Amino acid sequence: MRSRILRAILLAVAVTGFALGIPLGYTALQLVEGAARNDLSTRAQRIAASIDDQIANAQPIDLGPVEVGVPEGGHLVVTTGSRVLEFGSTPGTDVLSVQVPIAQQGTVRLEVPAGPVRTTQYQVAALVVLLVVLSVGTGTVVATVTARKLAEPLRHVAARAARLGAGDFRRDDRRHGVPELDLVSDALDKSAGALAQLVQRERELVGDVSHQLRSRLTALQLRLESLSLHPEPDAAAEARAALEQAERLAEVLNEMLAAARAARAVGAEPLDLAAELVAIAEEWREPLRRVGRALRVRVPEGLLARATPARLREAIGVLLDNALRHGEGQVVVSARRDEGTVVVEVSDSGTGVPDELSHHIFERGVSGGGSTGVGLALARALVDADGGRLELSTARPATFALFLPVPKAEDVVGVSWRTDLTPR
Repeated sequence: MRSRILRAILLAVAVTGFALGIPLGYTALQLVEGAARNDLSTRAQRIAASIDDQIANAQPIDLGPVEVGVPEGGHLVVTTGSRVLEFGSTPGTDVLSVQVPIAQQGTVRLEVPAGPVRTTQYQVAALVVLLVVLSVGTGTVVATVTARKLAEPLRHVAARAARLGAGDFRRDDRRHGVPELDLVSDALDKSAGALAQLVQRERELVGDVSHQLRSRLTALQLRLESLSLHPEPDAAAEARAALEQAERLAEVLNEMLAAARAARAVGAEPLDLAAELVAIAEEWREPLRRVGRALRVRVPEGLLARATPARLREAIGVLLDNALRHGEGQVVVSARRDEGTVVVEVSDSGTGVPDELSHHIFERGVSGGGSTGVGLALARALVDADGGRLELSTARPATFALFLPVPKAEDVVGVSWRTDLTPR
């Protein structure tokens, strides 16, 4: 994008420079030659007037009084009837000359070498070329700065749209001062809020529906099991048939829920948590350092978890931002393996979460520090979309735990493993 903007501006500057430079150069050359001819014509007319005075006074033509009007290196030729009077030497073949009439059908021709005029023309042409080059150079600098100022906001907006597609629904308050791009940013923020609500409602709906269906199916299966023991054979057979249908319905429900979870986690992949968490932490070290706090990462080598990189990055970012805004002291990001799952914990040394908020901390709009109360709800939705879950493991000090699925054997096919086994 930046190169395209730069090329377009440079092309416009170059076309403008040449479109103005060529006529300007031609006009300057004509002005130089015209000025030289005008000066030579003025001199010749003065000489002709002086000679006309001599003829009018019946005096013999004398070039002495008019020699002062001949420029240096010039050649004066006065023709009257059959007489030809000259002063100066012939300047050569490349000359600039003018001729004016005098009395008795005579003429005065004044010639000067064209070399000095050509030299002046070359100097003027060089000056015009220099001005064009300076204009193009200045345009290049302006184009570079403009392209950078335009390309950076466009890249940011594109990255914001990509994060939105990856499941990052957090609001981005950065604006660029370009009305059109700011309108796009506002539209992305509104879309992010709408999508966040849809994701949250979908998660809650799926949870409520699955809970209600499971409860009803369990109750139905218990009733059918009781009926299957009825002493009347026909009633018992019908009950067993109905029980089989209920069990199949339960299996179908489990498969549909599993398919829904798999569809949401379609971008999930095996991740090396040591590399991922260190990279995420690097983005937050400086903000914490500015307020005098430290960030530590404790992750064993080779620990893998299945998640979408963008969703994991945003979920951890929400927790670190929460620790920065509402926590105190050192922030610790740790990860461990625990009973078939991977647990990532983010904790700080602050006063923790108040008791009245601990059971509602993940609800949208709930906040104890004057914030919007959206971040933790979105973080839970992002983790849930990858088949994991986010919980507040301890309220004091505040410790949030992400429970991520462990990659299966078929998930790690094609993963690049570290081959450097040199002891360190």
